[in-house]
Amino acid sequence: MLLRTLQEYAAHAQPAAHVQEAGGWWLRHSPGDAWWVSAVLPHDREDRVEQAEEFCAERGSGARFQITPGVCADDLDQTLHTRGYTRGHHMSLQIASTADVLRHSDSDAGEVTVRPTDEWLSAWQAVTTRDVSAERDLLSRVEHPSAYAYAEVDGQVVAVGRAVAEDSWAGVFGMATLPHARGQGAARSVLAALASWAAAREANHMYLQMEKANTTAFRLYERTGFREVCTYHYRIRG
Repeated sequence: MLLRTLQEYAAHAQPAAHVQEAGGWWLRHSPGDAWWVSAVLPHDREDRVEQAEEFCAERGSGARFQITPGVCADDLDQTLHTRGYTRGHHMSLQIASTADVLRHSDSDAGEVTVRPTDEWLSAWQAVTTRDVSAERDLLSRVEHPSAYAYAEVDGQVVAVGRAVAEDSWAGVFGMATLPHARGQGAARSVLAALASWAAAREANHMYLQMEKANTTAFRLYERTGFREVCTYHYRIRG
């Protein structure tokens, strides 16, 4: 199934420090990383909620579940609600053909490196405010081919993004643009660079995950050829 495949590709591109497979469920824990890196992927119809809770409790954290209709068991969302998990973080999974992204980017491509430079990480951190050392650790765990793209204005890196290729797909992650450079085509340049890299690797399709509430990003991706294939959300206790 495409949805399950892409979300598992995304988990490879954002690898947790500890992963245990339980049937089709991916139990994940990654201290110091963004919370979604530790979200459980419940990708079969069995009820393994207690096993997931025990896995996380043994590592000193509460469980978080990524809920994708059609991939998870139909009653899992209600089960977690009953157990006290709050629904939130409504997300959109989007796909595009790489050729369409290149055609619609309509801007000069940014530059691409094979590893994140200090300048790339500084721009990313300035927008996300997340810990750079934890991000370096996460990126060092990525096993699939990766590209780090950036756009510059007057010699300053103002927009960044990365892509990870697996089979015929390239996932887009870490898109960030400094506030003063927004609306000037920098993010499009980054997408164009990532799409060019993907095409060279024969990754003819691209995907990304984004928060539904981010209307500015939604418009950017819509204009560059992406379309939504599903929505999903998380269940978090507390």
